[in-house]
Amino acid sequence: MILINGNFLCRNLTGIERFAYEICGRLDELLVSNKEEFLKVSILLPANAKTFPDYKKIEIIPAKYLTSFPKWDLFYFPKMCRSHKAIGLNFSNTAPIIFNTGYAFLHDIYAHDFPGDFSSKKDKLIRLYSQIHYKNIARHAKKVFTVSEFSKNQIQKAYGLKDERISVIPNGWDHFKKIEEDDSIFESFPLLLEKPFFFTLGSLQKRKNLKWILQYAKNHPDQNFAISGKAIGGMHTDELGELSEQKNIIFLGYVNDGQVKSLMKKCRAFVFPSYYEGFGIPPLEALSVGAKIIVAKSASLPEIYGEAASYINAESTDCNLEELASFTPKSEEIERVLNKFTYQNSAKLLYNELKEEML
Repeated sequence: MILINGNFLCRNLTGIERFAYEICGRLDELLVSNKEEFLKVSILLPANAKTFPDYKKIEIIPAKYLTSFPKWDLFYFPKMCRSHKAIGLNFSNTAPIIFNTGYAFLHDIYAHDFPGDFSSKKDKLIRLYSQIHYKNIARHAKKVFTVSEFSKNQIQKAYGLKDERISVIPNGWDHFKKIEEDDSIFESFPLLLEKPFFFTLGSLQKRKNLKWILQYAKNHPDQNFAISGKAIGGMHTDELGELSEQKNIIFLGYVNDGQVKSLMKKCRAFVFPSYYEGFGIPPLEALSVGAKIIVAKSASLPEIYGEAASYINAESTDCNLEELASFTPKSEEIERVLNKFTYQNSAKLLYNELKEEML
């Protein structure tokens, strides 16, 4: 039996959590349609879950009490795996230690690759905790899954994994089809309707490279920007105050998915200057609604977006976004990217991997 670690259901559905939620939903559909009884899948649902999945085939096993992290990952989840004679499936860059690690996703190894981004005491603790899990998963997981060839290469380089122990299961965008546009964001920020604007979205971490936007906006006061996002833990960028004060930048704070979709459809282009991404979902969402995308030529982004995007140097603002936004990619290239990276395709890859492992 496979027992899914439901820790991702305790957090808002962004990034890793969105990936896990969408893959599990489609994995459930595959289990229903294929009717193969030998592959039994359950999920351990924390008592403090924010989201409650509705599965037809995946059995939901409710936890009997609230438990905090990392206690859940290190003690309670592996205990439940043992009691149910199950192998764990972990989506969130964390997993039980050594003999109980099971199958695990490492979306990226940011804390290993960019130690300088973790400067405060809190950041350093986050980095230490992350690296413990990176090393444990790389050494002890029955199979490691990651989201891009870039991340696979970084993990192999750092921890020496052989090809047969690591597989790529990419992200997708098809959840965006179900989201309805919410134009209320333009009632809150009417200036966005008066002039063309570039839109940027992401958790406000250093790697999201908001200092690039800040410097570019200072150098191009005639171009306007809208930025949304939420700081994660102690990893917020030092430029937040300056961004809020810059006259041609509107800082939106947190916006819901419907508002994000409306902003993407109406923006001049979606700009993603991040210098480190295991995958990078937001440009894919933007591409799916017809937005032009301008991304950094860094990490996994060229691998994912190919000729469907325009590119910037994450370390230099010596470019003109208006000129880059004038480029129109070939429709067949956009279709190639959107057809390749779907949660439906990724769920099939994971299903086949688990099936092969369990045979």
